[in-house]
Amino acid sequence: MTLMQAQEGKEYIIRGIETDDEDLNAFLFSLGCYSGEPITVIARKKRNCVVSIKDGRYNIDNELAEAILI
Repeated sequence: MTLMQAQEGKEYIIRGIETDDEDLNAFLFSLGCYSGEPITVIARKKRNCVVSIKDGRYNIDNELAEAILI
């Protein structure tokens, strides 16, 4: 299941990141988005999601949300 299929307000554990882009992996890691970390979808908009990771809120696009496995 990807982050795009997650329910708003429910906490999930990240199972993995599915991308071949090393820069994207490094960016997500810098946000604290990596396997074993909790993540919550706060809100979903047309083209993006607002997520909570490690006491921070981030706005990520739908393509990135599809790469995060929960």
